[in-house]
Amino acid sequence: MFHSFKTQEERRACGGSAFIEIQFCDIPLKTPAKNLAAGGHIQHWRNDSLYVHADDIDAFYQEYSRIFDCGTYNNMKTGVFDLYGINYYAPALIDPISEKLNKEKPEEYEALAAWLSQAKAHNGFYIFGI
Repeated sequence: MFHSFKTQEERRACGGSAFIEIQFCDIPLKTPAKNLAAGGHIQHWRNDSLYVHADDIDAFYQEYSRIFDCGTYNNMKTGVFDLYGINYYAPALIDPISEKLNKEKPEEYEALAAWLSQAKAHNGFYIFGI
């Protein structure tokens, strides 16, 4: 379900742009929340991101919507991740999300848990919809 790529060429060969991207947020910590979820500063297709191919979106939503139910949308509302929008998860949410992962053990959760442990060195993370 989860993919990572060393190069953009490798990603393109696996499905082009038909992915959900789970990306570290590297914007400064004091940035207002409304700017974090606005999207103007976002650089897609980073090599340290995790990707979910379009073919796996239904399974990802079924397995992970209970885990990622606390993201901030670009309209500043919160809820289950938007498959077509920007979802921001603050650093304070990383531990509770990790606890849910380890408790519920959804499909391929180990890969996501390992990636999330690195998110603590960043200003949270994003899930970018397709």
